[in-house]
Amino acid sequence: MKTLGLVGGTGWVSSVDYYRLINQGINKALGGHEFARCILYSINFGDIVVLNQRNDSDGIYELIKDATDKVIQAGAEGIVICANTMHKFADRLQEEIGVQIIHIAEATAREVNSRKLHSVGLLGTRYTMEEDFYTSKLEAANIRTIVPEASDREFIDATIYNELLKEIFKNESKNRFLEIMKKMQEQGAEGIVLGCTEIPLIIKEDDLDLPLFNTTAIHARAAVDFALSK
Repeated sequence: MKTLGLVGGTGWVSSVDYYRLINQGINKALGGHEFARCILYSINFGDIVVLNQRNDSDGIYELIKDATDKVIQAGAEGIVICANTMHKFADRLQEEIGVQIIHIAEATAREVNSRKLHSVGLLGTRYTMEEDFYTSKLEAANIRTIVPEASDREFIDATIYNELLKEIFKNESKNRFLEIMKKMQEQGAEGIVLGCTEIPLIIKEDDLDLPLFNTTAIHARAAVDFALSK
């Protein structure tokens, strides 16, 4: 079994799910008392908030790179960046390290293709919805991406940072998410990618009559597959 290096803390609430899902996945595959070999480095999200306020993208990259270096030094053979947004640095980081990054958007694209869908709505932070580091991976897999309108993107981003990352789950916020998802369905989305690992904490698969792609679970399964690969 390969050792996984988990770069978490962005935020810690969903990093808990990563740890649980990966260990459950290994045990399901191997049985007995077998669980994951993994190393978790949890970043202080407050440091990222300060750097975001300064528009210091390079500073955030250095935090992610430092965390990655530490888990590699501790023996990690594959890197799991436990967040969608932080994958904006994944391609750059992959060029600088000698260990494979298990990419969340590539894993999600494979899952969408397995369902034979061609158009999906994408929810996430404003970086995930508005920049191309995520949508480009979907487009490379021939998947069209629909993102919410500007006011909805602002709501989603604010809710992630001000509520979900702090374990605050409001019914009114959930209802607004569902309204946004229904609008994307009307625009042609055949499924919805929950492209922030905190969103599945408030939106569940049976909340909408539409395929929902829980990127935390998808990424965890990809990590399990990597850990068990020859």
